[in-house]
Amino acid sequence: MYDPIVPLFPGLPGGPELLIVLFVLVLLFGANKIPKLARSTGQAMGEFKRGREEIEEELQEGAEESASGSETPTTETTETTETEKTS
Repeated sequence: MYDPIVPLFPGLPGGPELLIVLFVLVLLFGANKIPKLARSTGQAMGEFKRGREEIEEELQEGAEESASGSETPTTETTETTETEKTS
């Protein structure tokens, strides 16, 4: 048997749903503020993307340093080697 129940918004909104969303946006923000809102949203997304890329680079550099095993000597190691040389 066929089930007549159909979801109201299956997947991504299409034609009529998109028109309703745009109409509500115009009513809420006004036609003048929508370009400003879109611009600020784009700038925020760009900042977020740059921040994410910086964090990914730092994590990759840290992983490469730990994988190579070449860490810089600490002050304790430097002090012990200097005392061994003078002895």
